[in-house]
Order: sequence, then structure tokens, then C-alpha cells
Amino acid sequence: MDCQIQLPKPVIRSKIRMTLGKLYFRSRRYLQWTFDRSVKFASNFRSTDLPYLVATHKTPLYRQLRNVNMWLQQNKVTNLKLACAKLNGIVLNPGETFSFWRLVGKPTKAKGYLDGMVLTNGTFTAGVGGGLCQLSNLIYWLTLHTPLTVTERWRHTHDVFPDTNRTQPFGSGATVVYNYVDLQIRNDTPYKYQLKVKVGERDLEGEWRSEQPGLHKYEVYESEHLIKQEWWGGYTRHNVIRRRVLDLSGNPVTDEFVTENHAIMMYNPLLEQKGEK
Repeated sequence: MDCQIQLPKPVIRSKIRMTLGKLYFRSRRYLQWTFDRSVKFASNFRSTDLPYLVATHKTPLYRQLRNVNMWLQQNKVTNLKLACAKLNGIVLNPGETFSFWRLVGKPTKAKGYLDGMVLTNGTFTAGVGGGLCQLSNLIYWLTLHTPLTVTERWRHTHDVFPDTNRTQPFGSGATVVYNYVDLQIRNDTPYKYQLKVKVGERDLEGEWRSEQPGLHKYEVYESEHLIKQEWWGGYTRHNVIRRRVLDLSGNPVTDEFVTENHAIMMYNPLLEQKGEK
């Protein structure tokens, strides 16, 4: 990772520019979905589970977040249930691509989605369907523990919360915005895979299953972590996400680069460190 990378000072764009930008990028995505025949999107569901569990993970539905009203998180749970119903059981055949938004569809009030927490330019707002990033984060993390190929993933541009109780490396999630900021995963293996997701009592739960047992184990970790102060006064955070591929006996097979992250921090890291002491 280039330690000389500098992130520019955040720019607040006008509502008109934001609206026109969304219209342009959404239209471009619709055209891709309609006319791009080079990608075969997954569309078949299976009611029974494929026999072999390849990866499993869960994340808590509720967190104590500074300056975030609990009703936003309660509404998020409703939104997650609706989205999980659109994804649970989807089968990813060899050569097919999973698209988060192609399957979930546009979150609207008419479909039952509620106002949840949405991050825009590093600030919180209430927006219909807010909170679905928890689901895309979960699916991305699960996928990193499989041989499936992530073909589209967008990193979060802002680091909003301190690391308190963080169990995964910074930058190991995937943000989504309908429909142009998507999470897409391709199956380059010769075997079928199946995604299972559900909202439990306390956690959002997910699994990748397959018709064949996994041949490897995966350990995802961060390297080259760096926090620095930019010329404009704010702080930025950087790291590289890698994964170790091991055989079933735990012997190393390879160590792979996954992605690198660069984000503007929305809190002062020095103050947070003092507060933890």
C-alpha cells in the first residue's frame, strides 16, 4: 500500500448534483442488467439446504452507537427481514453471478421498508431501507471464507465508529446503495453454492453452503494499518485486507491480497484512545 496516499477534504455536494448523479448511475445499471449478456445472474432458489456448510457468521442486530436513536435500529431489523426474504436460499450455479440489488430490488415504503440509518457523506440520516449494509457486510465477510469470487465490492468512504467491540478488521465490509453501488459475487467453481440468511432473535445470521465439502480454510486479516492526519486537519485511516488459505490440516497454501481501504475518520482517534484508558 502506498503510504503517501492523501485523501482530499470532504466536499458537500448540492442536492441537485446528488439527485442527477443517482439518476445517471441508476440508469446505467438498469442498462447493464437489461443488455449485458456477458453476465448470467443467479435467479434460482432452493427450499432445502445444500448438504455442506462452507462458511457461517453472525453479527448483532443492536449496538450501542453514539448519537443514534434506537428506533432506527429497530426499523433496520424490519428492513433486514424483508431483504433476507429476497435472498435466502438463492443458488449460485457455476458461472453465475450473485447481485445483491438485482435480487433485493429497490427498498420502498410500499414494500414495507421503514426509515433506517443511512450514512451520507459521513453523517447519519434516516432513509427508507436504511441498515441493509449490515446484510451486505455479512455476505461479503462470508464470501471471503469461500472460493467464490467477489467481482464488485465498494468500500465505505468514512470510518464512522471507533473500534470498541469490533470483531472484524476495519474495512472488511461492503457498502451498498440502490442500485449502482452493488455487491456481486461470481461462482468460478464447478459446484453449486447456496446462500442462507435470516434474522435471528439477537443476530443477523448467514451461511454459504455447497454440494461439495470445502477443500480449504480461510483466515482474513489486516496489514499495513495506518492512521494519519491530513493537511486539511482531519484524520484518515488506511489498511490492506489479506487472507491466508490453508488446507484442512491447517497447513498454509497461499496468502492472498484481497483489497485496500482508505477512509475519512469521523472521530478523533487521539480522543478515543484517551477515553479507553
